[in-house]
Amino acid sequence: MKKILCVVTSNNVKGATGIPTGFWLSELTHPLEKFSAAGFDFELASIKGCKPPIDKDSLDFTDPINKKFWDDENFQSKLANTIKLDDANAADFDAIFFAGGHGVMWDFADSTAIQKITREIYERGGIVSAVCHGPAALVNVKLSDGKFLVDGKNLTAFTNGEEADVQATDIVPFLLETALKNHGANHIAAANWSNHVVEDGRLVTGQNPASAGGVGEAVVKLLS
Repeated sequence: MKKILCVVTSNNVKGATGIPTGFWLSELTHPLEKFSAAGFDFELASIKGCKPPIDKDSLDFTDPINKKFWDDENFQSKLANTIKLDDANAADFDAIFFAGGHGVMWDFADSTAIQKITREIYERGGIVSAVCHGPAALVNVKLSDGKFLVDGKNLTAFTNGEEADVQATDIVPFLLETALKNHGANHIAAANWSNHVVEDGRLVTGQNPASAGGVGEAVVKLLS
């Protein structure tokens, strides 16, 4: 059975603003729905382990996929007991997926645990995937040859324009689109808030929450 490591933030506040944040629920549940439908197993991890913060604005239970997972005991058990990413073993997983939410902007990019396990999964032939702000995890990942993983790769992520739309340009510690480009990525943007997924070999990225299910579908195809 294929197994995917799904990683969320442990950060619950937007920097010095004091504004609560966390991960965005649908950016986790929508890919999980695709993984589960394909018969894949998953593990939930976070930077610090235990129960991660969820952005309260993402708790939309009119979304049937959100509701399905929220009411699922297995999901709730895994969510309440996420493994600390330092304790995850790359050899146990066929792919890694990074969910977004503004929280990741403060704890993904500089995480040595993320950099290590992402490199290991990618270099052993696994898939690396992320959606929305999730590609913050990829900004500083270097491969064994010293090159940034994103260098020369086609990808997408939450755009500078979308960050401006949500009035967070001056809140986030860096602009994700710009940071990825600065490390050699070919960032491909679509219209703000549109469903947009970019595949480049074993790297799969989605631009925003609307793209989460599409990232899941792309990962399933690559693993099937």
